[in-house]
Amino acid sequence: MEPAAAMSASPVPTLERESAALRARRLSAARRRATALLVGATALFVAVTAVGAHGTLLGYVQAAAEASMVGGIADWFAVTALFRRPLGLPIPHTALIVERKGQFAATLGQFVQENFLNADVLAERIRSARLVPQLAAWLADEANAARFAGHAADLVVNVAEALRDEDVQRVLTAELTRAVDAVEVAPLAGRALEVIIAGGHHAELFNTIVSAADRYLADHHMELRERFQAESPRWAPDAVYRRVFDRLYNRLRQRLVAMAADPDDQARRQFEEWIAGLPARLEASPELRERGERLKRDILGSAELRDWSSSLWQKAKDTLRTQAADPDSELRHQLAAALVAAGRRLGSDHRLQEGLERVIESGARALADQFHDELAHLITGTIERWDAAETSSQLELLLGPDLQYIRINGTVVGAGVGLALHAIALALA
Repeated sequence: MEPAAAMSASPVPTLERESAALRARRLSAARRRATALLVGATALFVAVTAVGAHGTLLGYVQAAAEASMVGGIADWFAVTALFRRPLGLPIPHTALIVERKGQFAATLGQFVQENFLNADVLAERIRSARLVPQLAAWLADEANAARFAGHAADLVVNVAEALRDEDVQRVLTAELTRAVDAVEVAPLAGRALEVIIAGGHHAELFNTIVSAADRYLADHHMELRERFQAESPRWAPDAVYRRVFDRLYNRLRQRLVAMAADPDDQARRQFEEWIAGLPARLEASPELRERGERLKRDILGSAELRDWSSSLWQKAKDTLRTQAADPDSELRHQLAAALVAAGRRLGSDHRLQEGLERVIESGARALADQFHDELAHLITGTIERWDAAETSSQLELLLGPDLQYIRINGTVVGAGVGLALHAIALALA
């Protein structure tokens, strides 16, 4: 069961949003009904009094009409006195809402503070609502988890879209700079080389270097020969230069092939000896350490790094947008699966439920203790800023139709009381 469904099943009344014009029509209709009943009782009293109250029945009618009229007028006065001065007369203790708006604001703020923002009241409400078990059951439902995952993905996209690209780029660059700046390049490279050497990968590195050199020679044969001829003296024929170059070129490529094929080659051993001592030199040599730091500063200050961080953020946004829009995307599937797993774990682990309920209760208590005065002052200050006449008018539109029934009830009850009193008077006579 969804929490929303569980809450909607409880007998909590809901307020419908009505326009001011509709409320005014309802108030006018209710007022006409109450006034018509009072006018009818008054007309009946005048008629019976005018013809003379002869007989038991007319006596009862006159008494009932008189009491009904008195009750209706009294209740009219009481209802009217809440919102304005009856007939515009400066009668004390009338127009109560207008005159007592400040006191009403303070009383309402204190009432909300003591009965709604009280830590014990909130904690008891949280315990009785069993929020954590309901949340666990709701999350464990795959359909609910999928919907929530979709909303969460959309929220992430909206947040990402709201962020300014230049701000994000600046933060990414600053964080990357801060992280890299805290690490010395040379010692880090030395430790990385130690790992490579310990794993025997330096032999592969040598082969890669030799293969790359041979591949470069193969791809740039004509270019290298032309450069050789251009740098050579011009007293010998071009054919001689080409023959010398081809001999050197072929010998060099043969040498590279031999170096790559022979594990005991002298050049390979020299390379291994050099690279074996390089980690220590990188960690101990001030010159190498300074070169590494200079290279790091050049990279961190380069425009290429800023462009890279900008492209990284744009790719991340595009990926998020695509993943969030697709109901079958990996992002939404992973979020939904995580939510379902969390709901099932929460539903089966009672200790976890109790712990989370304690956290929620503690948070509610802390919020109530920290902000109950501020919220009460917010309510009081908001009401105090309202226009008194407008507040009275709006409250009358809201409560007036029900208050008019007080007038009707007063008129009817007055008639009943008048009959009872007349009957008692006759009986005592």
